[in-house]
Amino acid sequence: MNEVRLDKWLWAARFYKTRSLAVEEISKGRVSVNEQAAKPARSLKLGDRIELRREGVSRTVIVRGLSEMRGPAPVAQQLYEETAESIAQREKQVQERRFGAEPSQAIEQGRPTKRDRRKLADWNRWSATAESD
Repeated sequence: MNEVRLDKWLWAARFYKTRSLAVEEISKGRVSVNEQAAKPARSLKLGDRIELRREGVSRTVIVRGLSEMRGPAPVAQQLYEETAESIAQREKQVQERRFGAEPSQAIEQGRPTKRDRRKLADWNRWSATAESD
């Protein structure tokens, strides 16, 4: 076996749970091969460089083995080798998420209470009468 379809390889290497998910992600442009846009039927060869963007995380892997069959995870991990830059970037993104600001902390105040709504309604009523004069 010298060549394998990209979608089958991504499925066999366990990057995606189903081939249809792999095809969908490839069609959305989230997968590139050798820095070129790819199609699901593109043929992969040993040594090809694949860039994946999934759930906000980018990975760059080099094809080390070809397979059309999905097997156990240890076998699937032997089909590729992740580059050192990709591993460092992924770890950096994990650290940024871990130590980044909590989105809920950015909210200074929540929903207005009934009292706040009444004050706002009174203010709107007052400002509307002042404008009509």
